[in-house]
Amino acid sequence: MPRMFQPSQADVRKFFCAVFAKWHTAQPMDALETLASQWVAEHPEYHADFANEAAALEKMYDVEDGKTNPFLHLSMHLSVSEQCSIDQPRGIRQAVELLTAKRDSLHDAHHETMEALGKMIWESQRSGRPPDGQAYIDAVQRCATRD
Repeated sequence: MPRMFQPSQADVRKFFCAVFAKWHTAQPMDALETLASQWVAEHPEYHADFANEAAALEKMYDVEDGKTNPFLHLSMHLSVSEQCSIDQPRGIRQAVELLTAKRDSLHDAHHETMEALGKMIWESQRSGRPPDGQAYIDAVQRCATRD
């Protein structure tokens, strides 16, 4: 069975820094870079983090500092985008579409979905059980249906 690509922290940071550089200078990009650049554009507060690859590779983002890790944040945007494009787990596309309509913002819907995704991953790691895709979808649907 082939091993799936598992990027390192450095790989992820280099990817987003390269995307930022290409986006900033209007260079051609492949499909994944184009998608990533759309999320980069939505987050100007992170542009300084992406502008200097050497600094990005050295910087640590501690929860205690109260600053979001921009590389993790945009990676989660890409994860949710990919999940929706292939509807995996089954039902996530519809749940995110409902939440997007409710919030009138794909970006806001992604942020709420990312909270649910993070919770699902945390609970899986804490319990030692596989991620519960249905609980994840249910959480996103609850966001879409509550007032």
